Amino acid sequence: MGWHGYLTLWCGVFGTVALVGYGRALTGVSRAQRSVRTKGLIERVTEPRHGSSPHEGIAVVVSFQDPSSGQEFTVTNDGERGERIGAAWTGREVGVEYPRGRPHAFRFTNDLSEGGRGLGWPTFAVFLAYAGPVVAAAIAWGWSWALLGFCGPWALSGAYHLPGNLRDRNRRLDALAAMAAVSGRVVAVLKSVRTDDDGYTSTRLVPVVSFTTLDGRAVTAYCESGLRDPAGSQGRDVTVHYAPEDPAVFVLDVEAERRSWKQDMVVNVVGLVVIAAAAVVGAVTL
Repeated sequence: MGWHGYLTLWCGVFGTVALVGYGRALTGVSRAQRSVRTKGLIERVTEPRHGSSPHEGIAVVVSFQDPSSGQEFTVTNDGERGERIGAAWTGREVGVEYPRGRPHAFRFTNDLSEGGRGLGWPTFAVFLAYAGPVVAAAIAWGWSWALLGFCGPWALSGAYHLPGNLRDRNRRLDALAAMAAVSGRVVAVLKSVRTDDDGYTSTRLVPVVSFTTLDGRAVTAYCESGLRDPAGSQGRDVTVHYAPEDPAVFVLDVEAERRSWKQDMVVNVVGLVVIAAAAVVGAVTL
């Protein structure tokens, strides 16, 4: 079978995956649509032990109610229980997701909104199926088709989302200016060590800060940036700037965060210009 046959098989397989995925979403039987999403309430928070692993998140006890039966459950996030809870305080709401009729198979999520329609993988399959004809055109007619085929849609997507990204950036900068400042302390430094197949060892350190908001919420949270010498930071006093409506959103260095957001936007705009220019080059050299 020649390369045309392989590309045809590639497009057929991923096209079928996309059709099946969209069909399941339209009929309401995708995995995301069959899952129950409800809100849980953190009842108790346990401070992480210094030197322990950061992978499982802050240990919490959560209560939630199954909407279909009305039964109350009180559970913990021991083991692999969905998304890591990196910021916790008594009374915080977290998302709880589980297969319909199986509340004991729960998973935590930081997103409190309703679950999506399960279109992520089908959309990715559409992209892979689309890549097949672009590659075929590039092989048959030259690299210009690759530039136009890949950079063109990417540039259009970037231009479409750029105004929203600018608005998000401005909202984030406004939120930084409105943050409240309180005293906090680094109560632990979590550590994980990983060795790859080549024998290279990498160490990851995650400080944990504790602070009390102005309205009395005692927050324990991972702090993965903004601290110098995190290895020796246990017991260090810090100033925490947090969003009053959501203490899980906090920074230690407001000015550094503001510079980072401005730099990210510059990088996004420059990247969009480069991609659009590549698409134009592909179009004019056809």
